Amino acid sequence: MASQTHEIDETTLLARIDAAPDMAALEAERVAALGKQGTITQLLKTMGQMSPEQRQAEGPRIHGLRERVTTAIADRKAALEAAALERKLATETLDMTLPAEPRLQGSVHPVSQVMDELAEIFADLGFSVATGPEIEDDWHNFTALNIPESHPARAMHDTFYFPDEDGAERKMLLRTHTSPVQIRTMVTQKPPIYIIAPGRTYRSDSDATHTPMFHQVEGLVIDRGIHMGHLKWTLETFLKAFFERDDIVLRLRPSYFPFTEPGAEVDVGFSIEKGKRVIGGSEGWMEVLGSGMVHPKVIAACGLDPDEWQGFAFGCGIDRLAMLKYGMDDLRAFFDGDLRWLKHYGFSALDVPTLSGGVGA
Repeated sequence: MASQTHEIDETTLLARIDAAPDMAALEAERVAALGKQGTITQLLKTMGQMSPEQRQAEGPRIHGLRERVTTAIADRKAALEAAALERKLATETLDMTLPAEPRLQGSVHPVSQVMDELAEIFADLGFSVATGPEIEDDWHNFTALNIPESHPARAMHDTFYFPDEDGAERKMLLRTHTSPVQIRTMVTQKPPIYIIAPGRTYRSDSDATHTPMFHQVEGLVIDRGIHMGHLKWTLETFLKAFFERDDIVLRLRPSYFPFTEPGAEVDVGFSIEKGKRVIGGSEGWMEVLGSGMVHPKVIAACGLDPDEWQGFAFGCGIDRLAMLKYGMDDLRAFFDGDLRWLKHYGFSALDVPTLSGGVGA
């Protein structure tokens, strides 16, 4: 049997491909040779009718032809693209009066940046982020957290209450902390539970370090065999990662919170650098967190057995963390919407916190 490849004039075919004046002409040559009805495709189909001896002889020639045509098409395509790019560059000019970088038009607020940093750090520790409504009822906000009716935190001067509605079973209010998220999680999710709950909270207070609306993050762990050692290690690991210093020293002082037993205020050591307090070292102590073991009554109120499940919780102000890390001295500026302040303290959208690259800017 004569060589099947002789049915195609390879030299002419390759010459047409090499002479294709543009991409459209080259595509036409590709379809004519390698398309579904192309000459080489049809030649490949004849192999099924050949005897084994014929296929052994003709197969390499046919496949070799296909490879050479495919390579020629790719080479011509690259040449046409390079020529088009050269023509484009020849007609373009560079305006040297333009700024080297586009002017910054917006920035990420420090609170949003710190929230992202917290989520990144605690995700590495196995925590997930939980959220809840900002308009709460008094059971989730107070009662389930073992806060009695007579507790000062329920007073009108601290809490924003909504007017009573006829038939309403519970009083409604703007949540005073993100602890209700802990309650909702324990009620709806089976242990073990490892969450942080960042979000907005509201209290009737306003000065350089307090605003009626502020941001808080709380953490909750519910599992078997949990003790204060787990709490201290978690907080120490978190603060070292957040402030990006290994010389973080913690001090836990006994304190009372209705929803913990025992409860502890957490102080972190600071040093004086260039006349300013800087987190790290032990020249002095600064309170940064409230924490403690979850009160058995809180666990029981959520339908869990406190003899089986234990846990710890902690909470701190996100705004305060931002102030300590990035050097702001007045909390009210966080909410003034001053573009000069945002330009100075804001973050680029590309400053995404990562543990490998450092959570800070």
